[in-house]
Amino acid sequence: MKIFDCTTFFNEKMMMDVRFNVLDQYVSKFIVVESTFSHSGKKKELNFDIDDYPKFKDKIIYLIINHEPAGLIKKENLELDPLSKRLNSLKRIEQSYDYMTKGIENALDDDFIMLSDNDEIPDLSKVNLNKIGNNFIIFEQLFFYYKFNLLYDRMNWFGTKACKKKKLKKFSTLRNIKNKRYPFWRLDTIFSETKQKNIEIIKNGGWHFTNIKTPEELFKKLSNFGHHDEFETSNITIESLRDKIKKKEVFYNHFADKEVKNKWSDNYKLKKLIIIFYQNILMRILINLMTGLIVDD
Repeated sequence: MKIFDCTTFFNEKMMMDVRFNVLDQYVSKFIVVESTFSHSGKKKELNFDIDDYPKFKDKIIYLIINHEPAGLIKKENLELDPLSKRLNSLKRIEQSYDYMTKGIENALDDDFIMLSDNDEIPDLSKVNLNKIGNNFIIFEQLFFYYKFNLLYDRMNWFGTKACKKKKLKKFSTLRNIKNKRYPFWRLDTIFSETKQKNIEIIKNGGWHFTNIKTPEELFKKLSNFGHHDEFETSNITIESLRDKIKKKEVFYNHFADKEVKNKWSDNYKLKKLIIIFYQNILMRILINLMTGLIVDD
């Protein structure tokens, strides 16, 4: 059984370097998809350069999307409303995920297909590939902010999702599978692609490293990611992001209801961890090499 690791790319060169190094011993092919449009619809330069990763060059399949998805909402000479912006973002995200199909054309039915955002790194030492069967696999990951050792300990992150190729209908469907195993008597699962009975959740299944960026880079990311419509009304600036990073505080309330207006004004304090906390030796080595990305004060 081969493992195909599928992810998207915006401009996260360092994170991809970490990803390739951690997963190299397990993965047969890395599928990397990049679009010439951001989630907000802005035209962008291609940032991924396969020559930056010579050690993994033979494993990388780099796919470029150079067109917008069909069915975008357009209003001539008018500013799009927040809902329309969000719906357009979802179409671009779905396009990026489903474009990964081109990268697994040579995969066999029993090969293992993983889907992650590139800052979601699964711990494959926790998975017995011989016992997957027809299950969908969800990796429950530790959640880190700003630095590799600043833990957001209020919740774990359900990140990487995976299954055998024969179970994969669409990548966007795989991404949206609910993080819950539904009982046999839930008849609604018969008609749902996202509610599944055959789910296996891998506890302590890796790491989600979000916003490992400078304030300037983070502001650019938030201005272009899927929820850019919300961010535009948040009044968050580069300076306020700089202040949050300095104080080791999150800026987003992950428990806020969709209708809550102040979900961009959280101040929960992150927990600093010592490096020995990490169980994966390779991860510890890589983190020690990331100058400035470890909190030591």
